[in-house]
Amino acid sequence: MSGENCMAPDGKGRLLLVRHTESVWNKLNVFTGWVDVELSEAGKAHALEVGQSVKGRFEVDKAYTSGLIRAQQTLDLVMQGAGITGIPVVQDWHLNERFYGNWQGKNKAQMATKYGDEAIHAVRRGYAARPPGGESLEDTTERVMEYFDEIIEPELAEGKTILIAAHGNSLRAL
Repeated sequence: MSGENCMAPDGKGRLLLVRHTESVWNKLNVFTGWVDVELSEAGKAHALEVGQSVKGRFEVDKAYTSGLIRAQQTLDLVMQGAGITGIPVVQDWHLNERFYGNWQGKNKAQMATKYGDEAIHAVRRGYAARPPGGESLEDTTERVMEYFDEIIEPELAEGKTILIAAHGNSLRAL
């Protein structure tokens, strides 16, 4: 499941997207954003299972992940489970989760009590709404797509299979 300059049989690139598995703060229902928290034990086991479920299905040429440990751990465990070795792995902050500003580290239910369910929903599921001091999905999309268009898309156009392990909002942006 690894290879150098591999190309899909049809010559078309493949993009494999994996959202990081459960982090210790996901478990606590906390806005995480750019806070660097690790995977929970359940998250580690799940990432390994994801890798095992795709083992032998793709010849992955290169992997990308964010600058945050939960995505990096997910990528490492997916690759381990899938038997992917010997490929370049790029870590880049452009693939980081959305920056939640003043909400980072705070419980989502408590923020809903403080700001109201509608405001929380507008930020979490909307496109232009920002948390105080943070990014909107629109901001995240601009950051992620600029990087994708410049760095990753040309590799897909060459027919490479690319694996990205990132975050809910950075992957939504794609």
